[in-house]
Amino acid sequence: MSRFLPYLSLWLILVMLRQAGLAQTFVALPRSTPEAEGVSSARLLHLMDTLAASPHEFHSLMIVRHGKVIAETWWHPYRPDLKHTLYSTSKSFTSTAIGFAIQEERISLSDKVVSFFPDECPSEISPGLAAMTIRDLLIMAGGQGPDLTHRITGKDTNWVRAFLALPVKETPGTQFVYNSIDTYIAGAILQKVTGLSLLDYLRPRLFEPLGIVDADWETDPMGYQVGGWGLRLRTEDMAKLGLLYLQQGRWQDKQLLPETWVIAATSAQIIQHPDKPLSERQDSDWEQGYGYQFWRSLHGFRADGAYGQYILVLPEQDAVIAITSETQDMQGIMRLIWKYLLPAMGPAALPISPMPKAVLANKLAASQLPAPVAGPASPLEASISGKTLHFPPHEGRIGTLSLTFRADTCQVVIGHEGQQYPLSLGASHWVFGHTTRPGPNLFLTSLGHFEGLPPTPVAGAYRWTSPNTLELTLRYIESPHTERIICRFDKKTVTMTVQHSQRFGKDPQPVTGTIKPSSNK
Repeated sequence: MSRFLPYLSLWLILVMLRQAGLAQTFVALPRSTPEAEGVSSARLLHLMDTLAASPHEFHSLMIVRHGKVIAETWWHPYRPDLKHTLYSTSKSFTSTAIGFAIQEERISLSDKVVSFFPDECPSEISPGLAAMTIRDLLIMAGGQGPDLTHRITGKDTNWVRAFLALPVKETPGTQFVYNSIDTYIAGAILQKVTGLSLLDYLRPRLFEPLGIVDADWETDPMGYQVGGWGLRLRTEDMAKLGLLYLQQGRWQDKQLLPETWVIAATSAQIIQHPDKPLSERQDSDWEQGYGYQFWRSLHGFRADGAYGQYILVLPEQDAVIAITSETQDMQGIMRLIWKYLLPAMGPAALPISPMPKAVLANKLAASQLPAPVAGPASPLEASISGKTLHFPPHEGRIGTLSLTFRADTCQVVIGHEGQQYPLSLGASHWVFGHTTRPGPNLFLTSLGHFEGLPPTPVAGAYRWTSPNTLELTLRYIESPHTERIICRFDKKTVTMTVQHSQRFGKDPQPVTGTIKPSSNK
């Protein structure tokens, strides 16, 4: 049975997509074995053990060698059929769309940004703004200084106008300053020129040829898909983009993207900090140069997104590694790949070692992030079941919390700003469902960005960590993030703390509420 495990997840994907009516366009990458593609199963097994012992939380890993998937795993409750929020890995897809538009002569890198938005420009256009080009946006050198993405997206309904109103402090094209709103503007230009959303533009040019289905993308208040973040795709879809770029824009027997674009987009068009001493730059994957929305790496090049969403492309090894994860140390994950995976890749096929191969297959199939382990059920369950917890306004976005315990599940209804969000959580086991409640997100305050997206898959579990402390865990399993709601009961009051796993800024302070009979039946 173990020799069939590498293909089991592929079969599950096909079954689930067929049930969703999408199998007619989904195309899986070919599968092979590690040794057939020159990679040691024993070394991959060591890599898996190392990842498990690391401080990083991995959600999926797919390794492609010589165009074939040789190892793949998803840490339960994450699954191969689920999409994942890519954060800034989205930028490389926006760059790809720009590459197609240049190929079709709809735009050019030298086009001036202001020429596309005459109605959004300030009354007086500065020389710097007048000089800014699409290329400047793609290399993160618009000249406007520190990234103001969060300020713009959280306060303005017209992000284009807000961007164009910013002072241009440096000569465009000369100084790298990472800026997600630069990518947003590049994507908005493409959408204005083509009259299509980014997804609709990419669908016949990229997604359909590569067999990518069911993508979605967050939007701005004006309906533009945001370009610099917010794309959701499956891990295998990420690997496909990496493989397209590894193959110099060629897919099967067709040249989709011009080879010249691929080379330019993945070359160092600008150096991040040229004034830094070489000794400070030579060991950092963040100082190897930046292309057109692709990073140069210590090995090859990459697309990457916040908290550890990677497409690592290794031309010398003829390999692509796709990773979804949550980490506070993105460099740390890449160091593990460079240290443990690169040496495992040999120049020729290897003899099969039955024992390591079988152990690796079983380990890949059994990857999981366990549900929180519970202590004994609290005697408080009976007295609070059917009650609603009421809280004053606070940062945690929970006004009311209704709890009903039945057997080994807890039915939860979260109330916030007039909306009710029902959820089911298992006692030390995951219960799967969907919710329209926005979970933790780096761009949670952005206006309009979840409009039109389907409900979010969620895995929920609960436990009592002490007789008076209840912990509710919600994994938003199409994102990197987890939310924990901790309630400490004291007679007629309850103190709630809401924790977000990414720890972007500070978690909301504990808030004290009251316990009342529930109106939710």
